[in-house]
Amino acid sequence: MSTVWAAGGIVSSPRDLDRFIRADVSGALAGRRLSRRQLRVVKGASDPPGPGRNAAGLAIFRYRTPCGTVFGHTGNIPGYTQFAAATRNGHRSVTVSVNTQLTRGIGSPQAFAALRHAELVAVCAALR
Repeated sequence: MSTVWAAGGIVSSPRDLDRFIRADVSGALAGRRLSRRQLRVVKGASDPPGPGRNAAGLAIFRYRTPCGTVFGHTGNIPGYTQFAAATRNGHRSVTVSVNTQLTRGIGSPQAFAALRHAELVAVCAALR
């Protein structure tokens, strides 16, 4: 995926992504002070939108769901759609990966709805 500049510059697995999001959200990567600044949110949503009500921080999003709140990020490109999130302390996390691009207006609307539902189910399972 080098045609999309840095977006294709890393090779990883869902397990790698899960480990990264736990460290990022908990402050283990850049320190708690920067992490607190990252998590100050304003109105906004990731694209594709993550589960629940979305709000935007600095390179991270807050997802408030009926099961609880997680922080993370989504992303997509032809052939991939990702969602990764963790609790504030990094103890619980979720990573959902599909091998197609899904968002509003791209891909099957039914598949996009199913993906959003799967993300919510995964968040609820992680927060149990």
